[in-house]
Amino acid sequence: MHRSVFRFSHQVISRTSLYSSPKNVVLSSNLIGVSERCNGNVVFREFMYTSAHPRRVPDPNDPSTLMKEDGVAVCTRMWIDNFKEPEKTVTNLSDYLRRFELWVLAYQKVCADDMGAYMPRSSITRGALEDLLALRNAVLDNKFKWGARLEFFIKSPRDKTEYESLSKRKIKAILTTTQPSPFQDRVVQEVLLMLLEPVYEARFSSKSFAFRPGRNAHTVIRTIRRSFAGYLWYIKGDLSTVLDGLKIGLVISALMRDVRDKKVIDLIKSALTTPVITTKFDDGEKKKKQKRKYQKKRVLADDEPKPDPYWLESFFGFAPEEAAKLPSWGHTGILSPLLANVCLDELDHWMEDKIKEFYRPSKSDVIWNDPEGEAEQGNTSWPEFVPTSGPDKTRKIDYIRYGGHFLIGVRGPRADAATLRKQLIEFCDQKYMLKLDNECLPIEHITKGIMFLDHVLCRRVVYPTLRYTATGGKIISEKGVGMLLSVTASLKQCIKQFRKLSFLKGDREPDPQPCFRMFHATQAHTNAQMNKFLATMAEWYRYADNRKKVVNFCSYIIRGSLAKLYAAKYKLRSRAKVYKIGARNLSRPLKERKGQSSEYQNLLRMGLAESIDGLMYTRMSIVPECDYTPFPANWRPVHEKALLEYIKLENSKTLEEQHECLKEEGLISPQDYISMLVWNYKRNMGVDQLSSTLSNVRMRNLQSDNKLLASTNEENNVRRDFSEENQELSRAAQM
Repeated sequence: MHRSVFRFSHQVISRTSLYSSPKNVVLSSNLIGVSERCNGNVVFREFMYTSAHPRRVPDPNDPSTLMKEDGVAVCTRMWIDNFKEPEKTVTNLSDYLRRFELWVLAYQKVCADDMGAYMPRSSITRGALEDLLALRNAVLDNKFKWGARLEFFIKSPRDKTEYESLSKRKIKAILTTTQPSPFQDRVVQEVLLMLLEPVYEARFSSKSFAFRPGRNAHTVIRTIRRSFAGYLWYIKGDLSTVLDGLKIGLVISALMRDVRDKKVIDLIKSALTTPVITTKFDDGEKKKKQKRKYQKKRVLADDEPKPDPYWLESFFGFAPEEAAKLPSWGHTGILSPLLANVCLDELDHWMEDKIKEFYRPSKSDVIWNDPEGEAEQGNTSWPEFVPTSGPDKTRKIDYIRYGGHFLIGVRGPRADAATLRKQLIEFCDQKYMLKLDNECLPIEHITKGIMFLDHVLCRRVVYPTLRYTATGGKIISEKGVGMLLSVTASLKQCIKQFRKLSFLKGDREPDPQPCFRMFHATQAHTNAQMNKFLATMAEWYRYADNRKKVVNFCSYIIRGSLAKLYAAKYKLRSRAKVYKIGARNLSRPLKERKGQSSEYQNLLRMGLAESIDGLMYTRMSIVPECDYTPFPANWRPVHEKALLEYIKLENSKTLEEQHECLKEEGLISPQDYISMLVWNYKRNMGVDQLSSTLSNVRMRNLQSDNKLLASTNEENNVRRDFSEENQELSRAAQM
């Protein structure tokens, strides 16, 4: 009864003129979700409600109507298109620059950085969307100016300043002093980054690792451990002066190698040429000494992001020299690291050509003896028995770059390293107009130790035991001598960074100093902060051979610093008394005296006291071992692997080849094979072409698989399945 009522109501509604009216399109979507078992009165009530209350006509002036799809989907399509054709010159970036979805996505990212919380698209007000649309139109019409101080198209949700009512003194201060980058500038920078990053990530060399997604200092250290094991001579170079600022013509010419979009290039050029207003200090005027006033505790606003915690600031102080410097050119902001990589990418490709030029394989060598230079033979991570010198050995060089610092390894005579250095100096002079000399590019032997990213590369002598079978079948054991590449953390550099952060004092013996910044924090909060710092340090030194030693040293410094802090805070006079009351890991409460620990336990059990976590890594045995996980030769980040795999599977030929391979091996039946093809053609083809394609595929499979379809019953089953699928497809086309 219910089924007949539902079908009758569906026929009545479909025959009326209201069903075809665009005002009642919502009716079809509502009826699809209605089950056949539901009452017919519900359907008629839905019909009457929809006809009595027509759908609202969308406002054509609403900016949200310009968002046809999700901004993340637009970015994903850009990444896929660029990785499909990495050598193609890009000329259609202006089309993406007009997409309002990208501007909304950039607005969300900048708001997250500015306010400390993600803003969903549904919570963006209409006024903000209208201002964002005005900013987009100004950029497209060449009316946008970088570094505006008083006139904005869009402001941050946190900015409540009324610039029209400001006094002349405040306006003068805004126009003449250093100010942070305006909110609208950061939105435009984010849009440009979303446009240019997929273009150049598909073209960048695999030898560069800084300022790129999916690559960090750990991948550099693991690559060095794997690929630089057999090199004798090293050239360490510093091109950080390039990051201070290149000539605008060099940056624009480097961009125009792959991007030929006038609007985008002009926008970046104006960002580089527009002067940045900075505060000028007069050396002649002496600053008057002011009395130190009491600083009131600052209360954060509701929408204001919290500052970085103390442990994170301390870890940032350990940034190595190669990673501590970020380029900042004009008003490009977050776009500057990408532009620096674009300029230095020419050096990367020049070094790749030199690697092929200097490669001379030798059949008598154990590693790198392939004549074509593609496949590596032998274990380069543990080259104990590989002679590293001699005229009859393989000559090879390798190169890696992190920001403005690069490292070149040379296997062969020192003359090859000197020749390469001379050519490198000439290249930097011609390309970057950078005057380098031999002192800027020293050639060092592996025995002296080469420091890169605060890790020392050196050669360690090992004495392995060789066991082999003689001609008589007797097992002979003897001691051998071999060389092993060692990547160790620099303890000297670690001490230097601790001194810079005021955790240490003294030149000879390290003496921990109290970290008075945590004076007003509770013991539980202070211990938790330092535990996060120690866990991050243990992760930073994850691939160092002396990981246990250096992390245990960091734990000793932090523990001594906290003990001195607690001694001053609770008036315990010495660290020994602090350790006696609070234990070795400072997990016991220092406020409580002897005989009152049971009261603290009762308060802790009732939830009225805060639990105190002890410090980590108080003993060397607790520190984890070095991670010696093998690193693949042709390593790629996860997102690049997913992109390449998706592009490969998107090709119809790849899918057909996989189906044919499975069919030949007998892993799938012809019926399953046909159903997979049905699904594939449903996605890629129309319903009209599907029936003819299915018939051709069916005949081809029936002819090639006579053994599997010998009986007439199986053939009838396949025909029945085909007829049912064709009926379902025709029914779907009619709906």
